[in-house]
Amino acid sequence: MSDRLRRRIGFEIELMAPPGVSRRSLADDLAARSGGRVRPVWHRDSEPSLVPGLGRFLNLTLGFAVDRPDGSPLCTLVDDITLIDGLDPRTPAPPGWYRVLSDDSRLLGLLAEQCDPAAPLETVLDAAAALWRVKPEQIGDVVRLDDAAGSTIALAAPAGGERDRPCEVITPPLAAGHDEALEELLAPARELGFTVPVEAAVHLHLDGAPFRRAQALANVVRLFALWREPLRALLQTNPACRRLAPLPEPLVAATTGAPGWDDLSNAADKGGLTKFFDINLTQLFAEHPIRDTVEIRILPGSIDTDEIVNRAALVELLLERCLVSSSLPPVAADPIEQLMEFAAEAMARR
Repeated sequence: MSDRLRRRIGFEIELMAPPGVSRRSLADDLAARSGGRVRPVWHRDSEPSLVPGLGRFLNLTLGFAVDRPDGSPLCTLVDDITLIDGLDPRTPAPPGWYRVLSDDSRLLGLLAEQCDPAAPLETVLDAAAALWRVKPEQIGDVVRLDDAAGSTIALAAPAGGERDRPCEVITPPLAAGHDEALEELLAPARELGFTVPVEAAVHLHLDGAPFRRAQALANVVRLFALWREPLRALLQTNPACRRLAPLPEPLVAATTGAPGWDDLSNAADKGGLTKFFDINLTQLFAEHPIRDTVEIRILPGSIDTDEIVNRAALVELLLERCLVSSSLPPVAADPIEQLMEFAAEAMARR
């Protein structure tokens, strides 16, 4: 059924390549099937640091954009550092796989603009080094870029722990034909032996504009907070999935009564809202959104198109119920049945 989804949705599907296969393998396969081409791209991420006093390292890792023959995007394949289980930390990625590290997000953005992800590790920092009129220094298999005063700007280091195998499949926003578009990506992945990682999730990005009304956003917050456990049970959220959390209490508390947009925005700030909750609402409050979307993060990992679309269709209906002018009612004795009633209400309005 190609009509299960009505809204424009972007999908992020976390997979794992078998040993000896990489996300580049899938990119090449998809490009060959479609007659398109592969472009190396940077993917930004962060991870905890083992260096005392440094909370996290910011990374640029190697990803691959696959374009159709007309230049339109088919998908992008990137690393996801939360996917760890089954990878051997002692096994390096193959030659040519590396990452660029920094401790400043502004520097990382500059590095992403200046450094060519298709360049070899030994020269990847050269273009950035020219901005500071210095030269990178190679120390063993690591390339270090310091400024003239000796402060480190960035490191380029080989990717360890089989980091070529994790593969997050990112689609462009799909307005129609969701089933066909996903199967075009997932069927080749299955043929190459890709599997669902232990920690995997599927994320959905839906257009944020409809949720910029205070009442609609309050309903969404209430849905994901007050029905949190029933919703996770209904969608079969993966308990091993990392970087999920209940929405911050100040934001949940602000949904009582008839809050205005400023009330919700201030509560989000007070609660320390980030993207790493069950639902990512940060772009709704951003002055200059990177992606003007609401991101649903609690769908379990899957490599099956029907499973992904069926769960996405349920989420879509629940979010449509949130757009109704009335507030969501109190939680009932059977909250899962109540969630299905919300979905049925939304379906009846179509």
